[in-house]
Amino acid sequence: MNDVNSFWDFLWLIIITFAFVAYLMLLFSIIGDLFRDHKLSGWWKAVWVFFLIFVPFLTALIYLIARGDSMTKRSIAQAQQYKEQQDAYIKTVAGGKSPADQIADAKALLDSGAITEAEFTALKSKALS
Repeated sequence: MNDVNSFWDFLWLIIITFAFVAYLMLLFSIIGDLFRDHKLSGWWKAVWVFFLIFVPFLTALIYLIARGDSMTKRSIAQAQQYKEQQDAYIKTVAGGKSPADQIADAKALLDSGAITEAEFTALKSKALS
């Protein structure tokens, strides 16, 4: 009988832990979105944070209902901005070519006999680094 109770206690602990971690992820996501939104004034941000602290579950639910769509749009815009910055960095480092293009060029040189296998390996490792 005691083993059954300990099993259910353990299962309940896992469920509660999962719910708590999911809530923390949601809370940090909402706070991150609040400070990413440049259209919302500082006072409104303070109001949202105040209510997130003192009435957390209800405020999180209201935030997701009221601002969930714009939250998604801001997240997508930020991801696109990061991708553009990454692409620009890759072009400056690789001289305008992606690593796959550099390797393809080196393979063409190897196939034509212009470079040796050792030189191809060196170019490939340089492109991948």
